[in-house]
Amino acid sequence: MITYLYWTFIAGLVIACLMILGNRFKKWKAATISAAVILVVSAIAYYFYFQQIFVKRYGGVMTISVPEGERHLAATWKDDNLWIENYDPKTNTCHFREYSRGNLLQGQVTIKQCNPMLRQE
Repeated sequence: MITYLYWTFIAGLVIACLMILGNRFKKWKAATISAAVILVVSAIAYYFYFQQIFVKRYGGVMTISVPEGERHLAATWKDDNLWIENYDPKTNTCHFREYSRGNLLQGQVTIKQCNPMLRQE
């Protein structure tokens, strides 16, 4: 929900910029440049900062796909970064992958000979 509110607010800023600068003051070039800057800065801020914060703290929206051939086991948060655990039955390995803000600092831990599907006694 918060994600939709964020983008609605940004759309309102862009429309207000176009209406005030472009329509009222007849400065269409400045209005178009300002609107484009608002959109680019907002998209970068969302992707590199707000997305995971919105999801974790305020119930935002985020989609992650499980890699082909793997099975999803678990997901957990460490600070503001999401860690996903998947199992690859072909190689018998478990992969913990970190999804950090903007996917800049992604960590991965691989556990070999991991078979969570079998009960070990």
